This record gives sequence, C-alpha cells and structure tokens, in this order.
Amino acid sequence: MSSAVHIKNMVCPRCIAAVQQIFDKLEVEVESVYLGGASLVEELSKDQLSELDQLLLHGGFERIDDKKSQLLENIKTSVIDLIHHKEHFQLQVNWSDYLSEQLNQDYHCLSTLFSSVSGITLEQYIIKQKIEKVKEYLIYDELSVKEIAFRLGYSSVAHLSAQFKKVTGMAPSLFKQSHHSNGRQSIDSIS
Repeated sequence: MSSAVHIKNMVCPRCIAAVQQIFDKLEVEVESVYLGGASLVEELSKDQLSELDQLLLHGGFERIDDKKSQLLENIKTSVIDLIHHKEHFQLQVNWSDYLSEQLNQDYHCLSTLFSSVSGITLEQYIIKQKIEKVKEYLIYDELSVKEIAFRLGYSSVAHLSAQFKKVTGMAPSLFKQSHHSNGRQSIDSIS
C-alpha cells in the first residue's frame, strides 16, 4: 500500500536529490520525490520512520505529520515553486485563485491558517519571496529593473521599486550598485 511523507524545507531540485539520496540510503522504494514530500511504494515501519527523521534532520529537513503543518508547508512550497522555479511570465496570477486551485482549499482558510501559524500574512510572505527573486536577478545583473518587474508580474517599475524599498529599506538600483549578495535570504528561511 503506497503512502506519502510530507517533508519541510524542500525548496529546490537539489533538495529533491538530497531527499532521494536519503531514501536510497534507507533502501526505501519511492514512487516519486517532489517539493514538499515523497510518495512511497509501501508504508514505513516505526523504526524506518525514526531513522528517516534522523537523516532528514541531519540534512536540514523535517518530516511533518500533522495536517495543519502539512498544509502550511504545501502553501509555502506552492508559492516558492511558482516564484522561483516556473517561467516568470506566469507570475501575473491571482494568488488566491492559484493557491485555492493548487491546494483544493478555500483561500480564506489558507490565509487564516498561514497568518495564525507563521505570524505574517500570506500576502507578506508572497511579497518577501518575490523580493528575494528580485535580489537574485539584480545580483546576476542580466536584466534591467523593467525586465525584472515584467517577469515577476509587477504592474510597473514604480510598483516593484516601492515594494522593494519597503521590504529592504533601499531602492533596487542602490541594492544593485552595492552588490548586496550577503543581503539575500535563503528562500526556506523567509517567514
């Protein structure tokens, strides 16, 4: 009988590879490993779960077994996946419709859960993730601020600049000039 394991802090393809290696080390057969979890061919024994928990913690991950935490992690994974791993012209989305569809939940319930557990609103979380992507583009120095605004779905450069300054305390051009690579945050540490 197949089962799913939900895993916290999986934010990129390297995380998927790292978790796959953990299952390989445990000699556990998986159907697939994806952002936020894995689908297993069979349920794990108590001893296997204990060993999995230790290896996941050692790798910077954590198994999630309560429903609220799973849903919160699924919200974060959906936001990170769309902002950081998809084609950015898709970012002109209605976040409430997108998350409701992705998670088969009413957006108001998702937003309320997110705020109550994480301490910031879901909208603030999305903005912070987008700003981290803006920082990444600025540091790579391959796109103009106008192109970055377009890719990330901002209505204008002024909108991007105002939001960037509100979150970081500086204008994008100043950030770019000062090469604040040390000013970036890991996307899984944003809360």
